[in-house]
Amino acid sequence: MEQLLAKIDDLETKMSFQEITLEELNQEVIKLNDLVARQQHQIMLMVSRLQAIEPSNMASQADETPPPHY
Repeated sequence: MEQLLAKIDDLETKMSFQEITLEELNQEVIKLNDLVARQQHQIMLMVSRLQAIEPSNMASQADETPPPHY
């Protein structure tokens, strides 16, 4: 009977540690979700800023006249 009670205590101890570990992992996942959301927002801002930049005054490669041959 004592052996059975010892095994039950051991299992309860392991379960307690697993619950603590699970909660810690859950908190890390929440932090990472927040980080990813912030990074996605920053990327969207950067994309919109890049799209808003006016095109350069230089002619495109297709519009350039070819250089004279030597």
